[in-house]
Amino acid sequence: MRADARRNLGKIVTAAAEAIAERGVNVPMEVIARRAGVGVGTLYRRFPDRHALIAAIGEHYVHTMTEALDTATAEHGDAWSAIRAFVSWASEPGRTALSTALADLPDEVIVGRAEFRRAREEWVERLDHLVRRAQADGSMRADVGVDDLVHLLNVFTCHPGHLPAPVAADPGRYLGLMLDGMRSGVPNS
Repeated sequence: MRADARRNLGKIVTAAAEAIAERGVNVPMEVIARRAGVGVGTLYRRFPDRHALIAAIGEHYVHTMTEALDTATAEHGDAWSAIRAFVSWASEPGRTALSTALADLPDEVIVGRAEFRRAREEWVERLDHLVRRAQADGSMRADVGVDDLVHLLNVFTCHPGHLPAPVAADPGRYLGLMLDGMRSGVPNS
């Protein structure tokens, strides 16, 4: 792919992710093209339909999650601090709006695609490695696994509309409380 085509692709995917986070998955393609600074023809040459564009956004999103996890791991000396930093990053409002919009789509649009599955598996493996490090150093409960953390993220980032009103009013507080429950030293239920 030529350098200018690669730049346009990146601009389109980024603009589409932002527009979908703000306006939902049915945002007009013309709005996305304008926001990306490309013509509608350029957008449609790269993405022949909305499903192809949304699939690319899903893949971009999970790659971004992997990069954020790597950044949190590099910036924090201990595994537990890296986990908290990553979860805080993932639950920021702009990201939750995008993940909510993507989560409401049928599985075949994103989740069923091979590239998305591979990228998600890589992200989960890295998160699992971090969870195991936190457990090994005694900062995370041994009975909490990566699936528990993924489910927690799923609830707070993909389905915040299903949270009870008091939790939805202050999701950061409740997410923090739930994370605190995953730390070691907290009695098992």
